[in-house]
Formats: sequence, structure tokens, C-alpha cells
Amino acid sequence: MASAKARLAGLVGHFLPSHGDHNVNHHTLSPTFFLPRAAAIEPDAEAIYHLTANNKILRRSYIETADRARGLAYYLKKHGFKRVGILAPNTPAFLESIFGIAAAGATNVAVNYRLKPEDVGYIFEHSEAEIIIVDQEFVSLLDSFRQDHPNIPLLVDTDTDATEGQLSGPFDAAVLEGLQHDVITGGKGWEGLEAQAADENSVIALAYTSGTTARPKGVEYTHRGSYLACMGNIVESGLNYNKGRCGYLWTLPMFHAMGWTFPWAVTAVRGTHYCLRKINYPYIWKLLKNEHVTHFNAAPTVNTLLCAAREAEKLAEPVRVTVAASPPTAHLFEQMTNLNLHPVHVYGLTETYGPITKGYHIPAWDTLPLKEKYQKMARQGHGFLTSLPVRVIKPDLPEGTIIDVQRTGLELGEIVFSGNICAKGYYKDPEATRKLFAGGVLHSGDLAVWHPDGAIQILDRAKDIIISGGENISSVALESMLVTHPDILEAGVVAVADSHWGERPKAFVTVQAGKTVEGKDVIEWAKTVSGISKFMIPREIEVVPELPKTSTGKVKKNVLREWAKGADRGLVQ
Repeated sequence: MASAKARLAGLVGHFLPSHGDHNVNHHTLSPTFFLPRAAAIEPDAEAIYHLTANNKILRRSYIETADRARGLAYYLKKHGFKRVGILAPNTPAFLESIFGIAAAGATNVAVNYRLKPEDVGYIFEHSEAEIIIVDQEFVSLLDSFRQDHPNIPLLVDTDTDATEGQLSGPFDAAVLEGLQHDVITGGKGWEGLEAQAADENSVIALAYTSGTTARPKGVEYTHRGSYLACMGNIVESGLNYNKGRCGYLWTLPMFHAMGWTFPWAVTAVRGTHYCLRKINYPYIWKLLKNEHVTHFNAAPTVNTLLCAAREAEKLAEPVRVTVAASPPTAHLFEQMTNLNLHPVHVYGLTETYGPITKGYHIPAWDTLPLKEKYQKMARQGHGFLTSLPVRVIKPDLPEGTIIDVQRTGLELGEIVFSGNICAKGYYKDPEATRKLFAGGVLHSGDLAVWHPDGAIQILDRAKDIIISGGENISSVALESMLVTHPDILEAGVVAVADSHWGERPKAFVTVQAGKTVEGKDVIEWAKTVSGISKFMIPREIEVVPELPKTSTGKVKKNVLREWAKGADRGLVQ
């Protein structure tokens, strides 16, 4: 009979990550497994709904999707490609590539097609991409890269409803070649691929940061971390809590933090992926009203414009909307709820596989005044069930010194993370990785307070706090106030130099369709109606046609700061 020590060691082993040495009762964790699993359970279930580039509705079942991903995997294995780039909008080919690349034992490098060509080229060069899957619309972004790397092949996807013949392209041909290769080499199907990774701590994807102020960094996502983040999103966003299967609308770019792991999460629950080539608000409302859309993810900006669209009306059935990318306002959450768009408020970073905290809705809040209820809903909340609790630590201490702030909701500190869904590190950048994990926690760079109930609330990024006459002004809080003005659609606030106070806030705003307002009128409204402290009120509010944003809907504060200095609006992007 085994000793107590041996039995305890065996029990602990079940909770530790695998390092490739496993037996029949312990398999590695990899989200790639979810696709062949879905195809085995419901082969005819609708996996993909998509309006193609040639304006056709494409519907694809789970068995068809799994077969195409399998074909791509065998093509990559046949040719020995281990690092595969992706440059595409939210298309079926992108989704299939996520699974096919991993099944081939390779790493995917999905790149933001809205970046400058030189940044796109830098990422593919830095990541050592050996082949690039590219949508036909964005081939020209690779012109200069191809001049310097003529030996790196492209697999062009035409994004049509055809898989063979004149309308199909090199991507479809590669899928067919891979399927034929599988047949020729013994017809092993998924058994001949890596639906479960040989090492769950190996890298499944490199997710590059936006690089708005420095060169983009390649964040290393492991199979294990992706699996656990995916499982967290299934629960926290309620993907498996529906009448029937979920219908997920791809408003969030798949290239952004691997779509917050939702390509895997939606597939795990055998949901339908409603793919979108681009954000089109009338078309989104058409899908929300006429198709079985139950979920989507979007930044506050996207939700703001969706609520303001002419087609907006209260939906017959509720849709759960996972909101992240920048701090939302209580006002936005009230607008969304009135349209039957129910916010699931999460927060995270590229370095945390996307969402890692959730603003959990407490039933007791339903008895609160509406304004207070939505204010609580707009907090960033608590750590995911697949993470450890989120913490807020004192800033401006020596590197590596970790001391928690008081949970009073008043003391400002930096949000830090630890646990299962923190990324492995930055690819080929050990110094940046060391700084990221200084003191044994992952540093966010975001400033927040920690409330007595354990929920965190972001006030700003460290670089966006405005220090005016010794007082800290949160640009987030000021923006949240400004958008409650009946005529204002969006607001962005930055610091400008002031000879007396050191810094003061300046606001840039956009207005609702059909409305007109002047900055001086908004300033007067803020003084008499808003109720905020006088020292926070901007002396300058400039009305602009639109705010500069990243691909995920965040306002580009670095661009606003240049605008505030008088830079040419057409040159600074």
C-alpha cells in the first residue's frame, strides 16, 4: 500500500501543468481539440455564417470546417512550416487557420491589417514567419516585405463561396492539397495531427501589441494558457447559457489577442461564428434582428456607435455583450441595457490572453437607484475563475517591491495579476519580460482603486493621469462625465501644459447625429449641471468630426496629445 506521502504526491500531480511527460490518464491542455470534438458531436451543426467578399452568404458546418482546418494542417506539415503569419479580417479562412496551424504543431502570428506596412513587415520579420496566409484585399500591405523576403510564400484567400474553380484561390488549393496528402500518407485524419499539443507549455500563438508608442511586442500564448483562458470566457461570458447553441458575432478582430480566445471558446460550445469582414452598423443591426445572435464582444466605442445608429431599437431577445478594451461609462451601460444588449464587463491585456477580470453583477444591486447600479456595473471587478484574484499595489516603489493598497476605494495604485492566464512572456525580449513580471506579478500599467468589496475600478493608465496643481485628475472619470451631455457621443481627454497649474485637461468630443454643440456650451454645462469638482472642468473642449482610434476601438491618446500641441490632423495618426 502506498505511503501517505506518495498518495499526496500523486494527488498534487493532477493539479500541476504537464511538461510533456504524461500517461493515458493525463492529457495536455490545448484548445485545438475543441474543433474535432465539435465535429464529432454535431457534424452538421452550423459553424460559420458569413457574407463573403463576392457578396454571397456562406454557411459551413462543423464537419466541413474541421475538414478544411485539417487540410491546412496537413499542407503545413507536408511543407515543414512551423511559423505561420495571418493577415486577414474576420473571415472563415482566419478561423480555420487558427485551428489548422496549431494542429500542424506550428505557431500562428496574426497581424493587425490596419497597421502601417512597415509595422506589418516588422512583425513578420521579428516573428520569423515562414509563410503568410493573407486575404486578397491586403496583399499590397506586404509589397515592401516581399521585396526584402522574396522566398517567403503567400497563401492568398479570396474569401468567396467557392472552394474550387475560378473564384477560389491559393488558400483553398492548399486545403485540398493537404487533404490529398493525408489520404496518400495513410488517411490518419486528426489522429495524425496535434489536436492535443505534445507540450502544453509550448507556444500556440504570438499576439503582437499595437505598438502605438514603441515597436510591437510578440506576446507568447501557450496551449495551456489559451485553453484555460478560453474556458474562463465560456463561463464568464455565458456562452453555454442559451436556448440552443450560442450565435457569436465577430465584431472583435480575431487578430487582437487571438480574439480574446473566443475562436476556441465559441467552438468549444459548438456555437455559430457569424464572421464579419468589417464593422458595418446597419448590417450588424440586421443580423441582431434577423439571425440567432446571442453574444458579441466589443469595445465601448463600438457599442457607443452601435447604440447611436439609426437602425438601433430594442431587441426581442437579449444579447450578451462582453465589453472591454477601455473603461466603459455607466451611461453607456444604461443605453445598452435599454436596447436589450446586456453588458458583461471584463478587463484585461494582450499579456493576459484578453479578459482576466469581470464586473460580476450582484443581485442586490437591482434595488439600488439606476445611476448607482450602472456605476457599480462599470467597475472592472474581480479576477476570472481561471485566474488568481486581481490586486492593486502601491506605485512608485522600488522595482519588485509589491505592497497592496488599502481597500478603501480611495488609494490609487497599479493593477497586477498572477495565475494561469498570464502569458509566457515577450518573444525574443528577455528584458521586457523581466520588467513585465518584476516582483513575481504581471504589471498592467493601469491605475485603479480597490473597493472594500474586493472589486477594482480603473481610473487611468499611469501616463494618462493629469496632475493639475497637485491634484490628480482621471481622464477616464472626466470622459465619463462628458458623455452624459445629451448632445455628445464620445469624448477623449488629455493633459496640456499650463504655466500656473503645470497641467490641465483638454477634451476632444464628437456629437450625436443631427446635433450641434459648441465647446463653450459644454464647459458651462459642466460647471452647472455635471456636479464634478471645479478643478476637473476643462478650459478647452474642442468638437471634432471623429476621434482617432486603434483597431480595437481605444482612443489614441498619443494622437490627441499631438493634436493638443497643434500638430497637423492629417499627418498625425
